[in-house]
Amino acid sequence: MDFRRAMAGLFMLICLVGCALERASLTAQSAATSPASRGAQPVGKQQGSEASELLYITDRAPTVVSGNRLSYGAKRAIYLSFGSVSIAPRRSSSAGKRKFRVDAVSETGRFPATPYGIVATANGLHRTPQAVAAHEQAVASLQAEVARRLAAAGRKEVIVFVHGYNNSFDDAALATDEICRSLQNQFVCIVLTWPAGGVGGSFFGYSIDRESSEFAVADFKKAVRVIAATKGVERLHLLAHSRGTDVLASVVQQLAIEAYVSRSSLWQRYKIANAVFFAPDIDLDVASSKLFAWVSDPDLAFGSKSTPNTLPAQGSMHLTVYSSPRDEALKASTLISGSALRLGQLAVGNLPRDRSEAASRWAGSHMGRLVDFVEYPGGDGFIGHSYFLSDATIRADLVALIRDRAKSGDPRRQLIEIRRPFWRTSNTPQAVR
Repeated sequence: MDFRRAMAGLFMLICLVGCALERASLTAQSAATSPASRGAQPVGKQQGSEASELLYITDRAPTVVSGNRLSYGAKRAIYLSFGSVSIAPRRSSSAGKRKFRVDAVSETGRFPATPYGIVATANGLHRTPQAVAAHEQAVASLQAEVARRLAAAGRKEVIVFVHGYNNSFDDAALATDEICRSLQNQFVCIVLTWPAGGVGGSFFGYSIDRESSEFAVADFKKAVRVIAATKGVERLHLLAHSRGTDVLASVVQQLAIEAYVSRSSLWQRYKIANAVFFAPDIDLDVASSKLFAWVSDPDLAFGSKSTPNTLPAQGSMHLTVYSSPRDEALKASTLISGSALRLGQLAVGNLPRDRSEAASRWAGSHMGRLVDFVEYPGGDGFIGHSYFLSDATIRADLVALIRDRAKSGDPRRQLIEIRRPFWRTSNTPQAVR
């Protein structure tokens, strides 16, 4: 590698370090005007107050930060914790624009340490009664937390957000809070936060963060399953950013296989209505392999035996991918991984020749209209990786997708059709209603 290429690589790595979410200033939103949200009361928010509360679920190890406040760091925990995180306005915020901070964190419960205890008996291996009892107690406690929030929510729907590389616990909570404020706090909001922000390994901690994201998959699959099984949940929306999309893709892959072998689907079994990937830091081929593993395996048992020609009805389940060919952080990731193309860079005009056929298989006719790709042509500043928070057009489109249940092509979503399922955001920003 010559000197210029080495310097370019270093520049890209600096960009990648900068992909920790750039905190966008929030302007207080007006009340929602769509029919779906009229009359609903904000959940997790006190009347007349801009403070809010989220449910968190994490496999980060706990730590103590300034002010003797509980938090969670970049080290891994062998157990899954959950509780409440309070968000409050910063004291320096102006009346017109509010910036927020994590105010307090309160842990409610934990799942048992993994791997769960097992015991050998004459009839084979069994989980220990203690492990099963502790697991069931944690499930009941977590579902009680979700149910409590559902009771106060105008929409009996849950938003789950998974963050990306180099994000702290506070970063993840604040990003989730921004998303939920855009949705007028009408949904139960949950942040799934994994041990990002590691400082070991190579590439400014990117390597260790990558392994920590893989570590989180089993825990997050368990969490999503528990949330979906909570009484009263009508729809589940799974959102992820950057490296978090790889975590979510793996979770969706495993849950989709679970659903398929039980002759069901992600919608029927887990009430998953939307999976939304923002700036996904995952290779195009890897994403396709994970998300559609069940489609490409006709020998997989559908119930008690395989039925090669049968696929279960997918109901409301839909995947939306937001990408930008100008995303500098993903250019760095491509350089590190040697990937042909990251999913978050996908655009009709920049497909590698040897990947054009693979990408065409994502088209609506091939995937039963399960997927939409939305290209964001803007740069979003120096790095261009956190546009899902900073760009008004993307936020408005997300609101139309999740809150208003508007499909691509609906006038409420200011998208320009390129060639289905590929779309581009309009240059004219639309205010979030």
